[in-house]
Amino acid sequence: MYLVACPETREAVAIDPLDHSLLLSRAKQLGWDIRGVINTHEHHDHIGGNEPVIAATGAKLYAHEKATDKIANVDVGLRAGDTVQVGTSVELIALDTPGHTFCHTCLYAMGDSDQAPALFSGDTLFNAGVGNCHNGGNPQTMYQTFVRQLFVLPDETQIYPGHDYIENNLQFTLDREPGNAAAKGLLAAIQQWQGDTHFISNIAMERLVNAFFRLENSEIIDLLKQKFPEIGDHPNQETVFLKLRELRNHW
Repeated sequence: MYLVACPETREAVAIDPLDHSLLLSRAKQLGWDIRGVINTHEHHDHIGGNEPVIAATGAKLYAHEKATDKIANVDVGLRAGDTVQVGTSVELIALDTPGHTFCHTCLYAMGDSDQAPALFSGDTLFNAGVGNCHNGGNPQTMYQTFVRQLFVLPDETQIYPGHDYIENNLQFTLDREPGNAAAKGLLAAIQQWQGDTHFISNIAMERLVNAFFRLENSEIIDLLKQKFPEIGDHPNQETVFLKLRELRNHW
């Protein structure tokens, strides 16, 4: 879960609250006034803290327009291109990103001279991985979301995912592409990581270490052919994506 605040007004939104006590205490510590709660999608681990956070703050609840019958008491249904204004200086743009579920929204913050753009990606994009499609999603739809919206994001876009699976995801990349030096180096660094902060990736890093961004890599394709010979010597990118997702489901 995340708090995003305007430095001028100290107004904030909470994205995917679950541990409401931690979130509220952190906002109080920082002197931030929570005016909105945004859910990326309807799964309980992303909406479980809605009620107590809203009860404590009076915040408006935002979610994908198709999630209004799945999430209680949504005030604003978000469509692609809608914006959530946070104070005077922060604007979050809603992206319609189906795949993990069919009512999933990612939130994109435009960068400026002082701040890189940021993507709050829920369970669509993880550090070095992508979300599953087990509970109301579809992998073909997920692929289209990546092609049309995520692969094209600027390299400097920072990634703020809904879960921290980076170590396991890097190990999957190396299982599929053992020669990936960037993934090896990052995995070694993550395994030695100290302190309370989390590693923050960006799209440029994902292009190097995330197997799902490396769909034309010859090593990945050669190893996939050993498990799925029917894909042939020159599978298209969608086939590679779907076969990687299939393997990741049981890895």
